[in-house]
Amino acid sequence: MTRRRAVAAVLIAGGVALAAAAPGSRVSAAQNGRVPRPRVIASERHDRSPALRTLPRLVRRSTPAREIPNHSRPTRRMDPSIATGLLPDPVVQRFTGTPLVPGSSRSFDGLDNASGVLPPDTNGDVGPHHFFQTVNLSLAIYSKGTATTPPALLYGPFGGSTVWSGFGGPCETHNNGDPVVMYDHLADRWFMSQLALPNLWFGLAIGPFYQCIAVSTTPDPTGSYHRYQFSFDKLNDYPKFGVWPDAYYMTINQFTAGTLQWAGQGVIAIDRARMLAGQPASIVYFDLLSTDSNLAGMLPADLDGPAPPAGSPGYFAQMDDDAWGYSADQLQLWRFHVDWANPSASTFTGPRRLATAAFDSDLCGSAPCVRQPGTAARLHAIADRLMYRLQYRNFGTHESLVVNQTVDADGQDHAGIRWYEVRNPRGAPFIHQQGTYAPDADDRSVGSAAMDRVGNLAIGFTTSGIGTYPSIRYAGRLAADAPGVLTQGEADLMAGSGSQTHTSGRWGDYSALL
Repeated sequence: MTRRRAVAAVLIAGGVALAAAAPGSRVSAAQNGRVPRPRVIASERHDRSPALRTLPRLVRRSTPAREIPNHSRPTRRMDPSIATGLLPDPVVQRFTGTPLVPGSSRSFDGLDNASGVLPPDTNGDVGPHHFFQTVNLSLAIYSKGTATTPPALLYGPFGGSTVWSGFGGPCETHNNGDPVVMYDHLADRWFMSQLALPNLWFGLAIGPFYQCIAVSTTPDPTGSYHRYQFSFDKLNDYPKFGVWPDAYYMTINQFTAGTLQWAGQGVIAIDRARMLAGQPASIVYFDLLSTDSNLAGMLPADLDGPAPPAGSPGYFAQMDDDAWGYSADQLQLWRFHVDWANPSASTFTGPRRLATAAFDSDLCGSAPCVRQPGTAARLHAIADRLMYRLQYRNFGTHESLVVNQTVDADGQDHAGIRWYEVRNPRGAPFIHQQGTYAPDADDRSVGSAAMDRVGNLAIGFTTSGIGTYPSIRYAGRLAADAPGVLTQGEADLMAGSGSQTHTSGRWGDYSALL
């Protein structure tokens, strides 16, 4: 079956166990230009669970608001003398399109943030009949409803570790957030992951660190799961995932055990075929610290629609600002060829550097910057990385990747959404179109971009300003429209009714447009 995805939800999501800011001063070339040999890590335990709906259910605990610690780490140093992005943004869109983008067909209340964690780590995915949602330490499953029946809560809300009830080990006993849910449309199965950090004390984390992964055995997300536990020597923070035919691909921002100093980008292939079959599974893991210690915040491509051409590698992307020391504002594309017959022969190659229109990723020196009504408190714009997802589509005539980031649209700490469509990632990739959406004085940040099967594009984001409460909005364009412009006017998915007054400014670390 092909994956059907529309503008079903915009999920404001949080930053996990540690909000991973990118590391120090950027350099124009990799430190040694070489990617080390991969490590092959076998799962430490695996099983097949009883049906989720029959497992002992962990009760959610409501708590006062509390911030996940933002541990000390190197920060990117901006050099205004070389930053072309400090000039006016050459692709900024200062108007809203007409007519208005079509409204949503249905809407319903999802999970609240009962655990009170900032940021809330909201995530989820949609399948043909279900919506599976997580909010930090909680999960729930809904029916999508039909034209004549409304969506309905089928399961939950319960504690996220319910999925690992009876599994044993830290995955069962520790729920440290960063949940990610994906619907694997190629197999009609569900994927869920979260962190387990059993040795986390007073903001210190001692290894090993665990990634808990569950893949459903049927299309029913309330049924049984094949469950797996993997361990890492470095803290596996800010995990992002993508569905691909030969693997579930993953990225992590890494920190050293104990000191929690920056420890580089990690990229991972997970043996999808063996997980779907419930067999012992391994991961292929590249630690890129020695390749370029400044690599951070990478995203793996996540497949929508038809599969890519046979043998296509997994694609990975990140953005780099010339003010960090790179030769131009750019996107970097990397390729992961995993070889499950001989995992040690797997390769991670790149980067392909794609010069972008100039942008400025420095919003208020990385301090909370997004304005709100009635309070001096500000929200983090998360402008130092690309925002989830890096969506891939194979249109037959061409292949596309779409992604977005938050930028300073006018040099006045005014947040806007820079979005990109990259074509031909398998050959000589190029930026087919790009634009910065900042149509008025309000800030727009924490965005997510996706295309449908005919090439229409939508972007969801948070809008906030002096007179606008933080709200979830979206805008879009039709495939035949002039490139680089969101021609379909902005609409509300959820209008805000209040400001976040917590001094942390932690609002969300990524979002997902499904």
